[in-house]
Amino acid sequence: MQSILELRHLKTLHALREAGNLLRAATLLNVTQSALSHQIKQLEDHHGTTLFERKSVPVRFTPAGERLLKLADMVLPQVAESERDLVRMAQGVAGQLRIAVECHTCFDWLMPAMDIFRKRWPEVELDIVSGFQADPVGLLYEHRADVAIVAEVDPDEKVDYHALFSFEIVALVAHDHPLAGKEYLVAEDFAGDTLITYPVPDDMLDVVRQVLKPAGIQTARRTTELTVAMLQLVASRRGIATLPIWAAQNYLTRDYVLAKRITTKGLTGRLYAACLPEVSQQPYLVDFVSTTRESCYVNLLSVDLL
Repeated sequence: MQSILELRHLKTLHALREAGNLLRAATLLNVTQSALSHQIKQLEDHHGTTLFERKSVPVRFTPAGERLLKLADMVLPQVAESERDLVRMAQGVAGQLRIAVECHTCFDWLMPAMDIFRKRWPEVELDIVSGFQADPVGLLYEHRADVAIVAEVDPDEKVDYHALFSFEIVALVAHDHPLAGKEYLVAEDFAGDTLITYPVPDDMLDVVRQVLKPAGIQTARRTTELTVAMLQLVASRRGIATLPIWAAQNYLTRDYVLAKRITTKGLTGRLYAACLPEVSQQPYLVDFVSTTRESCYVNLLSVDLL
């Protein structure tokens, strides 16, 4: 029997397993859900068997699907490594990737992505610029960093921005807080309370920039470097904190505090990798962005790709 099995089919099944459903897998592969469904259906029709159960959540594969996933797990890493080897042979890739961050919660997702990247590019020196950086893009111009993780695109900066992902930011309140019964919070709910944050300027806080400032709301501030200290202050009714939902998930799972959506539509944060144009197309930089996007989309709660 003539085979129609292609590398793209293996990538599709691998993405489906990692993402959990067709919609998320299509997003991960940057194709439409209908195109992904058609691709899988074509494969199933050709072999006369289903590859996964359509109504299972998360997705559950049939024996035929599991067999192809076993093949994917053997083939895809070898193909990816071969492609990187070809780049090494053609261009050479020895270099460094120094990363500067402007958000305290970046380390929750950055470290796992860096671990994956190190295995793929062992000859690239990978490091994080020490400490929180209020102006990470400035470090690019000074050649003290190669990549800056930032929350906004500034068209006036002479750098390239690579979209990473967006995520929901929630308000965190104590169980006995007066706002605990509300379905969502609006700007006025923060008035008269204390906003507990990391020690960063107001314009680096999404809740201030997107919600409070446009409404003309000012709040008292209390700062701490540690997430655990922030949540302890919230639990003891010292104020309200706002965090990406994945950064607070462990505390929410233990029912330590309550999470509230901010505004009816929710508050969305975004992250980008900024670098100088001459670095932007380095193969290892491109793969770092791709690795980070995939790792965060698969492993973090309430994350969407930009």
